[in-house]
Amino acid sequence: MALRFAVEAREAIREHLAALFASEPATPEQTEETHGGSAVLEPISPEEASPGPFPLPTSLSQTRRDDLAADNAARHDWIAEEGRPQREVHGTYQRTADLRISTTDPDATPMRLKGGGTHLGYHTHYVVDGGRSRIILSVLVVPGEVNDNQPILDLIWRILFRWRLRPRQVTGDMMYGTIEIIKALEDAHIRAYIPVAERGQRAGYYGLAQFTYDAFHDQFTCPQGHILRPAYRLEGSQEVQYRADAAICNACPVKSACTESNRGRHVHHPFLADYLDRVKAYEAIFAYQKALNKRKVWVEPLFGEGKQWHGMRRFRLRRLWRVNCEALVIASGQNLKRLLQKRGWGRRPFPSEAVAMALPLASPIEKPPTNRSKTIHRRKVAVAEMISLGLNNRQSYAYILCFSLNSHFMTIFLILSSSPISLLPSFLLYQIEMGNFLAHPFS
Repeated sequence: MALRFAVEAREAIREHLAALFASEPATPEQTEETHGGSAVLEPISPEEASPGPFPLPTSLSQTRRDDLAADNAARHDWIAEEGRPQREVHGTYQRTADLRISTTDPDATPMRLKGGGTHLGYHTHYVVDGGRSRIILSVLVVPGEVNDNQPILDLIWRILFRWRLRPRQVTGDMMYGTIEIIKALEDAHIRAYIPVAERGQRAGYYGLAQFTYDAFHDQFTCPQGHILRPAYRLEGSQEVQYRADAAICNACPVKSACTESNRGRHVHHPFLADYLDRVKAYEAIFAYQKALNKRKVWVEPLFGEGKQWHGMRRFRLRRLWRVNCEALVIASGQNLKRLLQKRGWGRRPFPSEAVAMALPLASPIEKPPTNRSKTIHRRKVAVAEMISLGLNNRQSYAYILCFSLNSHFMTIFLILSSSPISLLPSFLLYQIEMGNFLAHPFS
């Protein structure tokens, strides 16, 4: 005699294995055993011997394209909008910037200061590489009314595709610890090393951490052992409200430390609480603590450097798109400082982006003025370049060509010739403007 469930389980396993391996062809060893030691092999076609690569879909269906287009049109892209917020009114909520606007800079909105009060301004967002060089990967300036956590996902997705990066982790402060950001990062297989605020915490009352959640029965247990069951499903905030029996709470001896309501204690549990629990479990990992400590000493000083040395404390331009340009210039300067610190301040490599073109023989050369003041002369510097003539005896002669350089751009003229009889010069114009290297032809 045997137990019925054991026999039925064995039969179910046999049927499952038979159905699983029924479609597999017999191996040569099995064929040889079947035919008494004489293997019968069928000829294999060249296509079966070397099958081609598995065809992958190269394009989406029209239905999928329409769905993606509708989703992209509905969402607010902070990069495409250049930091402009989406001014939609939800319910009775109304922003101060919706009613009041600055006549000097309409894009600047009131922002709270640490010492109290408000001031018109902007918020600058940096996405910084976690290495020793601390390279700034992306910059975005938004009005002061925009929360810090709103444009972060668009900035992260942009650097992933723009620089082809595959980060293992993203580190931020508690401001970025929202469910939407954490879910998006974890779904992209990126660890979110972000502190998560305690939910349901009120001064003088039990917080949510004192309640135990039973996922199997979908209920909470209070510190006194009473049960809180699901009461409401809040679709707007994506939470489920759990409430205890009012009669039990009113008779509880520690009610004053739990709630002041006569309808019983209630707590809220998010729909996606598993993501928050996963991120909170990272706090026990050494890499999590190391990442937060590195952020304090490697990332935050970049903002102090920009404010102290590069004028980020008060932008010189107005309107949002101009302020974004100024922030990009500041970030480019900070990156160039780290590049020069890494490579040294010695000889620079010759620019590969230069464009050479023919120079007319009768090209007038503007001589630098000699009657300028010393201050203007410091801003407009005379630069000497070399004209080399390759002669038969391989001698070379250098000629000085002077031109002016103002405070915004630098232009370098380089005339080259290798023929001793005819001077067929080539012209090279290389312009460096605001930290960006641009090549321009000249005629």
